[in-house]
Amino acid sequence: MDEALIAYEDSVLALVSEHGGTVLQRARSDGAEDRPLEIQLYEWASQAAMDSFMSDPRRTALAADRDRAIARTEIVPVQFV
Repeated sequence: MDEALIAYEDSVLALVSEHGGTVLQRARSDGAEDRPLEIQLYEWASQAAMDSFMSDPRRTALAADRDRAIARTEIVPVQFV
């Protein structure tokens, strides 16, 4: 597992609860065949809560770390069924 990815995610995910969010699940794959190394499932109090997390200066200050560790970020809104 890529240590830079784990360190980055550990840092930013610690901020989620401060913005009205909950990390419901965090899962890792082997990364083979261009699969993501890690995915997370969040629950947010509102879109504004997620936007607040995404723009948190502590998170954005780690942009260079993110760029070194993560090939792509994809946000997919879902509903629980």
